[in-house]
Amino acid sequence: MSAFDLTGRLAVVTGARRGIGRAMARALAEAGADVIGISAGMEDSDSEVERDVAAAGRSFEAIRADFADPEAVRALGTDLAGRERPVDILVNNAGTIRRAPAVEHGDADWELVLQVNLTAQFALTRAVGAAMVTRGRGKVIFTASLLSFQGGITVPSYTAAKHGVTGLTKALANEWAPHGVNVNAIAPGYIATDNTRALREDPVRTRAILDRIPAARWGDADDLAGATVFLASDAAGYVHGAVLPVDGGWLGR
Repeated sequence: MSAFDLTGRLAVVTGARRGIGRAMARALAEAGADVIGISAGMEDSDSEVERDVAAAGRSFEAIRADFADPEAVRALGTDLAGRERPVDILVNNAGTIRRAPAVEHGDADWELVLQVNLTAQFALTRAVGAAMVTRGRGKVIFTASLLSFQGGITVPSYTAAKHGVTGLTKALANEWAPHGVNVNAIAPGYIATDNTRALREDPVRTRAILDRIPAARWGDADDLAGATVFLASDAAGYVHGAVLPVDGGWLGR
């Protein structure tokens, strides 16, 4: 059996309805995992991600949950941690972004972005991760960002949250590695998704971005597939607390 084979494992992917989350869910299914896809706008049935997973021959369960609602996140964690079939892989990908200069960045936007991108991630991982620690195995993958390393422009709340994600990745890895649970993160570069549409529609910003990427193109969500499967698999058994950039070489420029 390949070390990358995920047959028989159950993966939970948040923010799975579209973009990077959908690509991650599809990649995990193609590697053999069954998938629970979670999103605030997830369709009850026949979503694009459900069709992706079904095409790979794996089972799919849709859950609608709003990560801006702390009670909903706690209920979700209790549900997933208490199921008869345990979660083997947790991919924390749900996120949101608000763009405004810091002096105009209101409290409501700050609190929303920190809740969705960081606080909810911790609450869900605390619940699901506790069950993994008890069983002595599990994989947790966070979606970090280039803004886990840099300051960005007019996205102070997003930058703060993504810096927090990398710190949380390392903190949980330190605690859970001795219990057989791998906690790591992927830091996508500039990927063509809804979150980056404003940048791609700005000719000045998009030119400046492309000029810095050695690969000379925006990334596609499917560029995250290999890293996701790797970190979810036995091949990454001795990888703990890592933040893996998938950025076309941006950070190396």
